[in-house]
Amino acid sequence: MRISVVALSFSALSLCPVTALAQEGDAEAGAVVFKKCSVCHVVDKDTNKVGPSLNHVMGRTAGTHPNFRYSPAMVEAGKGGLVWDDATLREYLQNPKAKVKGTKMVFPGLKEEADISNVIAYLKQHSQ
Repeated sequence: MRISVVALSFSALSLCPVTALAQEGDAEAGAVVFKKCSVCHVVDKDTNKVGPSLNHVMGRTAGTHPNFRYSPAMVEAGKGGLVWDDATLREYLQNPKAKVKGTKMVFPGLKEEADISNVIAYLKQHSQ
């Protein structure tokens, strides 16, 4: 009995890193998904395009990147306390217009949870 409990505990512990990795996403896969975003955004340098630079976006207050003209809705969202983190980015990437009503971002969102997790992992790489 004791051996099976130890074996079961070991099995559960050995699976934890895999579960955590699945939730955090794969930055390499995120780079591939980010190609959809790269038409309007840059992540590897601090340059605005049609959309603001997403370099160091994690922890940034929405609507505050310098020299980018945000929609009034995005500026208000930032003033209202919207800060980009895992949870807020997940919501926004699923449906930008639902998260920030009045955003000028025309992208309809990512539908696959894995794609969203992977893009977030990719953005985190460029936020360190």
